[in-house]
Amino acid sequence: MTDLPPGAPTPWAAPPAGTVTVYRGATLFDGTGRPLRPNTTIVTDGARLHTVTGDGDPLPPHAAGAPRVDLDGRFVVPGLVDTHQHLATPPDRPAAEAVLRRLVYGGVTAVRDMADDLRHVGDLARATLVGEIPGPEIRYAALMAGPSFFDDPRTHEVSRGAVPGAVPWMQAVTPDTDLPIAVALARGTHAAAIKVYADLDAATVAAVTAEAHRQGIAVWAHATVFPAAPGEVVAAGVDSVSHVTLLAFEGPTTEPLTGYKTKPPVDHARFAAGDDPHLAALFAEMRRRGTVLDATASMWTSDELRGDSAESAERAARNAELAAAVTGQAYRAGVDVCTGTDHETDPGDPFPALYGELAFLVDRCGVPAADVLRSATLVGARAAGAEADMGSVEAGKLADFAVLDENPLQDIGNLRSVTLTVRRGRPYDRAEFDEDARR
Repeated sequence: MTDLPPGAPTPWAAPPAGTVTVYRGATLFDGTGRPLRPNTTIVTDGARLHTVTGDGDPLPPHAAGAPRVDLDGRFVVPGLVDTHQHLATPPDRPAAEAVLRRLVYGGVTAVRDMADDLRHVGDLARATLVGEIPGPEIRYAALMAGPSFFDDPRTHEVSRGAVPGAVPWMQAVTPDTDLPIAVALARGTHAAAIKVYADLDAATVAAVTAEAHRQGIAVWAHATVFPAAPGEVVAAGVDSVSHVTLLAFEGPTTEPLTGYKTKPPVDHARFAAGDDPHLAALFAEMRRRGTVLDATASMWTSDELRGDSAESAERAARNAELAAAVTGQAYRAGVDVCTGTDHETDPGDPFPALYGELAFLVDRCGVPAADVLRSATLVGARAAGAEADMGSVEAGKLADFAVLDENPLQDIGNLRSVTLTVRRGRPYDRAEFDEDARR
């Protein structure tokens, strides 16, 4: 079969092994917890990081004549990870490609897609991986929920041509479901995880999680699954929980947690001080288990959720305050928080929503900038199940990093000074993006 056509062009492909580039003079935030490392040299070989060393140290022999990029003291951080994206609800290929392009030119080298039409998302993931289009790595989830969830119009948008709840990427779970088969079907979509969404009791969440883990696939769950409460979701052994405001259903509520569409009202005052005892116990258990919190803390500041009425704006403001208080308590309790958005900025905005999430964590939640960057890199990689390959600038990992003119530890807004992203060893010069935007 040597006469196959070449297929689509791959102008954004990673360079082959043996293609060496030397980046000298970096001030490196490597994501490992070490302080900034000035005068650092980074050697990439193909898609991987080969060497991270001091500028004065000898280069590996095969890098002696390699091209060099002088960073002149600029700041290098690991590639950022947005742990909560939706790229295909509903599927819109041009819109998704525009989002992916802006993400990678903004220093974002990986995303978690948290359940969509995986026929569409799977091809986007393939296209960014092989280099047909520019974009970050995409790790995505297949969804499971109770049957009553599947009258949600979003499920119809992502299952066009099929029956919502009866497709491998979006399955309705009942007491009669053969869970080994259901999990195997989800794995067959090439999903990195199963997302447990809504309308499942605690025993079912635990059974899905146990079977998923038996088959070697992660579980990413809503923080409250209704009727399963946050403590029950965490006790089920899920790998991460999403949406910090859903943690407000831990402990006493005015009404039982009967279902996703019948949420009881939240007593916002209970959480305002950031010291709720029920959440303290929950956070201690999350820390013990290593459960990651995908906070999506800034979500309620988005234009979409603020809406166009005084009532919706007030609701969004109250939920943003709740998100700030609860996320701050989780951070102080030692819970690992990753950085998801669940929304995007307007297509005309030059930077992605992830920058706003990081600023919210600093400004509203009281998380130091260094820890926010760790959340956006190493913790994000762990949440995505990819810590072995990404999340820090270390030899052997993927060559994923961003170059900034200004120090993000002094001001997290300095992410907007990004000049270069390297993803799998392939450079993305920010000037190219800015020039295209001006056309």
